[in-house]
Amino acid sequence: MSAAILGWSITVAQILLALAMACAALRFIRGPRAQDRIIGLDTFYVNAMLILLTLGIRSGATLYFEAALVIGLLGFVGTVALAKFLMRGEVVE
Repeated sequence: MSAAILGWSITVAQILLALAMACAALRFIRGPRAQDRIIGLDTFYVNAMLILLTLGIRSGATLYFEAALVIGLLGFVGTVALAKFLMRGEVVE
């Protein structure tokens, strides 16, 4: 019984995360300002990371967890670099 509940929960979570990724992609494409596009990109990579985590839970493979960790680290660094670029106009001083 609990395995069936876990399977359905993961499926529902993946569907909702895919819907959230579509909304984030829409904000990234249609954002009127650069700040909106950065927020959309940030939300997109977080949702991609969470989809990889749910795939890892479903399959039991550790490769998905490692890929999610790499996406999280690179996404954070990219968001910080883009925010610094918007504030100062240059990334490296």
